[in-house]
Amino acid sequence: MKFTEIIELIPEKLFDELSVETEIDTQVKKLTGETMFKLILFSMLSSDKLSLRVMEMFLSSASFKYFNRRTRRARNKKTKSPFDCRFNSIRDRICTMDVDYFERLFEAIFTIYNKELKEESELSKLDSTFISLAASLFNIGMENGDKSKRFVKYSIILKGSLPCKAKVFFEQSYVSEELALAEAINDTELLIDDIIVFDRGMQSRNSFDRFTGDNKYFVTRGKVGIDCRLSEQIEVVGKPANSTVTITNDEIGFLFNRQKKMTAHRYRVIKGVIDASGEEICFVTNLLNEDAYTIARLYKDRWEIELFFKFIKQHLNTKHLVSRDENGIKVMLYMTMILATLIIVYKKKNKIKGFKMAKLALEIELDNEIMKEIVKLCGGDPKKAAYLWRGT
Repeated sequence: MKFTEIIELIPEKLFDELSVETEIDTQVKKLTGETMFKLILFSMLSSDKLSLRVMEMFLSSASFKYFNRRTRRARNKKTKSPFDCRFNSIRDRICTMDVDYFERLFEAIFTIYNKELKEESELSKLDSTFISLAASLFNIGMENGDKSKRFVKYSIILKGSLPCKAKVFFEQSYVSEELALAEAINDTELLIDDIIVFDRGMQSRNSFDRFTGDNKYFVTRGKVGIDCRLSEQIEVVGKPANSTVTITNDEIGFLFNRQKKMTAHRYRVIKGVIDASGEEICFVTNLLNEDAYTIARLYKDRWEIELFFKFIKQHLNTKHLVSRDENGIKVMLYMTMILATLIIVYKKKNKIKGFKMAKLALEIELDNEIMKEIVKLCGGDPKKAAYLWRGT
């Protein structure tokens, strides 16, 4: 499936509807929300070291003009050409655009491709990562041990293989995963009647009770010596051949917080031993009817979000902040999630192994399409050099 076919799944009316609802294009003649979406998307895809200067250069490049034309929607209204804008105009636009436009665009795009990949019922995984910059260059953000740096925290929910929710935290209190992860879960309705897996950074009993009350099911790790008032002992089922953990105990009961206050709901506490290391492990969940080895497998599937963070840091360069403004950082995060979504869909649709190879194949495809277009504009026939495009 070609990249242009994938991106054309985004309905034409979506940009116009969000533009009207968020008023992102009020009094804007050149760098509209849709133009900025395409410019940032193309620049991130085409450059490993993105900057405002790089975006300025791409804006006037033949390759971006082709990309913009190839994905441009037919329209009757006339707009001024954006191709003579300077980097400071791009910077100002990124820092002042209504970030709600990009957040809602990201969430709408997730819904489209989640359905396209048939992952509506897939497991959700949640985790956070930190992005740092020298404190002398960055006057917002939080401290996290190294006082020479300031940090921004990204908390991301992956549903199936695609990111479905992303939040940015700057305030010092959100160094705590208890706050960041809980807010990410509470802030999305996608998780109602769904299962989410997260690491042991969040152990708040109040959060557990709120998730349960909201019909949001979870699996996480707990402390081996967790304080649980037993109400029901469950027989451990036979161990599957492919399991890497041996379950030793399975019980349901009420948990206690640090103040010895008991939870409002009952929780499942499953203990076992990791076969390879002999380390004891404990799982906590509000799934009361699944067998213990299924719970262990669900937690193991959390590893997919670790691979996702590695992908966006290594290949989409999230470690490099294009903007040091709070609004700009949020805009770039949502654009990163959109690009990541498109690359993952391209990877899965074309059965490509590895994120790096998928991104490279996508870049080569676009380059070849641009070359074909140049041949056509010069009066030539790309079919006469079909062997050059074979496989693209």
